[in-house]
Amino acid sequence: MADNSKEDFLQLIKRVAAFLTFKISNIFRTLDSRSFGAVAGLAFAVVFTWRLLRTSRGSQRRQPKRQAPSTSRSAVGGHASTQVASSEVSNPPEDSGTQNVVDEFFHPVKPTLSQTVRQRLSDGRKVTCRLLGVILEESSPEELQRQVTVRSSVLEVLLEITKFCDLYLMERVLDDESEKKVVIALEDAGVFASGGLVKDKVLFCSTENGRASFVRQLEPDWHIDSNPEIIAHLARFIKYQLHISPVKLERPASNVFTATSLEQFFGCV
Repeated sequence: MADNSKEDFLQLIKRVAAFLTFKISNIFRTLDSRSFGAVAGLAFAVVFTWRLLRTSRGSQRRQPKRQAPSTSRSAVGGHASTQVASSEVSNPPEDSGTQNVVDEFFHPVKPTLSQTVRQRLSDGRKVTCRLLGVILEESSPEELQRQVTVRSSVLEVLLEITKFCDLYLMERVLDDESEKKVVIALEDAGVFASGGLVKDKVLFCSTENGRASFVRQLEPDWHIDSNPEIIAHLARFIKYQLHISPVKLERPASNVFTATSLEQFFGCV
């Protein structure tokens, strides 16, 4: 009896399926090309969406459940995690070496004083320089009659200049005694010790015009002075000039540079 009921139910299912197939086929026959394309597109979209949702749900179901580790495993896992984290933070030796090379490339070694002097003087071979206010602490010929003090901070720069330049020092003095004091002070300071500068290249005169004449006759590549009038007078005759003064010239010539001191011009302060 049960078998007959099951057989009748299957026959009913088949008839319903055949009926639905017939009806659907008739519907598709009456549709034009545009309607058929719309229905096909809708069916494709429905099927694609259904499969996408099914795939995402399946992946969520396949994820294993997290189990709480035991105490011992937790400790080992924590230690391993710490090691991994520390290894990620610390740079490997190869990366450290590469970083050092990059740092050295972008932070080049500071040039030596000799290199700076040669560069700032543009490889000039002859230099003339006033003593007062540049090499000496005193600023007037009257002061030289009382005392002569060589600035200790300028000595290193001065000696570097004498290594590759023909240097002449000059000053206006009021008497022979002042001249002797200047030479003795320069000798005591060690200016002549290196052999780059000799006493014969320390010139003295009685007027400012006489000093300007010395400079023009020597025709140096550079002249260094603290008198703005001499700087202005020699600007058209000398290739480069350096004006040493705490106050800058208002409208210096293009070949005139200004610095508060000789050592400041060469980056020593």
